[in-house]
Amino acid sequence: MSSFHSPQWFTEVHHDLESAYSLKITEKLAEQQSPFQKVEIYQTTQFGKLMTIDGCTMVSTRENFLYHEMMSHPALYTHPEPKNVVIIGGGDCGTLREVLKHQEVESVHQIDIDEVVTRLSEQYFPELCQSNNDVRAQILFDDGIAFMANAEPESIDIVIVDSTDPVGPGEGLFNRAFYQSCLKALRSDGILVQQSESPLYHLALLTDMRNAMTAAGFSDLQTLSFPQPIYPSGWWSCTLAKKQGAFGDFRAVDANNAEFETLYYNSDIHQAAKALPNFVKQAFDGT
Repeated sequence: MSSFHSPQWFTEVHHDLESAYSLKITEKLAEQQSPFQKVEIYQTTQFGKLMTIDGCTMVSTRENFLYHEMMSHPALYTHPEPKNVVIIGGGDCGTLREVLKHQEVESVHQIDIDEVVTRLSEQYFPELCQSNNDVRAQILFDDGIAFMANAEPESIDIVIVDSTDPVGPGEGLFNRAFYQSCLKALRSDGILVQQSESPLYHLALLTDMRNAMTAAGFSDLQTLSFPQPIYPSGWWSCTLAKKQGAFGDFRAVDANNAEFETLYYNSDIHQAAKALPNFVKQAFDGT
């Protein structure tokens, strides 16, 4: 993928898919090259502020709730009693904010390798960072792969991998070795959830990821899909992996009686997101 900028547009080009996505912009607000990647912030006309990393759209003011809510609430309402959560990546802190809406959660460790993403988010997306000072949160700027490899066995209820695409800093988060580290660190009823790209554009990657999770020892998988307009194809997914047993019903009553606001997620959305189209089911046969 690459990007280019006309005087009024930011465009992310997907050369392999011969497609592109554009947003009209009025100005560039920030640009910073970290040791890992280039982070830029733009003001758009319709989507508020836009963050890009290495020329790829990451988050905007208008639509980020779709991704952050689906990366957090389905897993939290599927787990019977989530208390200890780890977020790998998630530097914009939107997923952290959603997790901390659950009062039963006692601690959240967020590990993102790039501090620049969080510092720019605090400046340009303060609404995503409003829970950063919650006493239950610990924000670390470190290697998430090493963190999981060194985690105490059976010490975590949910691991959320809120990563970039499987290139650059995110590349090591999509393989069997990393999933084995997560499996070891999770308690017996633990759940791993990972952003799993577009079912339309990246089905082979999604299938390989599910195979790697199964090979690592996870007993059941559940892929949920949801709209994501600024990502390739506009259709995204996350995949849940259960350490032991099979996925049953989620805590729909608790979801319906939530004492916090969500803009996209509810129990009906959760149930519907589990439905898979036939071409995806066929690709998943045996995984």
